[in-house]
Amino acid sequence: MTITDPAQWEDLFTRTVDEQPVQFVRPADTDRPVWAVYEAAVYVGSVTAEADGGRPLWRVQGSREAHHDLDDAIRSLRRPPSWPREREQVAAWARRLLADDSFLAIDVETTGLENAYAVQIAAVDRRGSVVFNEYVQPDAVIEPAAIAVHKITPERVASAATFGELLPHLTDVFHGRVAVAYKMDFDRGVIERELHRHHHGDAAAADTWLGRVQWEDAMVPYAVWRGLWSVKRGAYRNQPLGGPHDAVADCRLLLAKLEQMGATAPAARW
Repeated sequence: MTITDPAQWEDLFTRTVDEQPVQFVRPADTDRPVWAVYEAAVYVGSVTAEADGGRPLWRVQGSREAHHDLDDAIRSLRRPPSWPREREQVAAWARRLLADDSFLAIDVETTGLENAYAVQIAAVDRRGSVVFNEYVQPDAVIEPAAIAVHKITPERVASAATFGELLPHLTDVFHGRVAVAYKMDFDRGVIERELHRHHHGDAAAADTWLGRVQWEDAMVPYAVWRGLWSVKRGAYRNQPLGGPHDAVADCRLLLAKLEQMGATAPAARW
């Protein structure tokens, strides 16, 4: 369905969400934009469409949470019964991280997505203060697609320090700290690749450096916290961080997401 006015949507329609058909039925006793939702002829909940700046805002009846994407509203209805407990576990995890004085939110902007090198590395502490923010001369081609995202051009980093030149400062900042990133395996992987190159392929030296940092990933916990279940994947759907792709700004956005997760009320209260 692509109609932006909810009043024009049909009384009965089917939509495939994550490769599974979903039936929408408007109750016969109303003209309001509300539909009962069925999967395999089993009622799973109801959604109401509200106008919101030219496109529908889908509100899930019962929880009252709202989604601009109808598919996300359906994914919220598919949550397993374990979700409230899992969400509270994520909230406790976030609170534990935020209470740790060694906490760092980190972000790495790169030359691309495959075999990438760093063009900017940043870290902020629990208060959002910048403790590391450096552009990096990558000695590698920056892919046009990457430039379109983070706007860091070869000219911008031509006179920047190399990773090796920044390594002593990076070591002072990172070692002994808890480093939290959004999709940690990517950011950590970039730093590992830089260390391998710096140490001329010495994997042991790279592993020793990495082992002095406690690495934490926020992407999967945030997916659990949002609770949008994908039946195709059999897991909670990962969410984009939504930052501007400036390393410092993305670090602060990650910190804000962790604070939001940590502030979650226990299930008995919501």
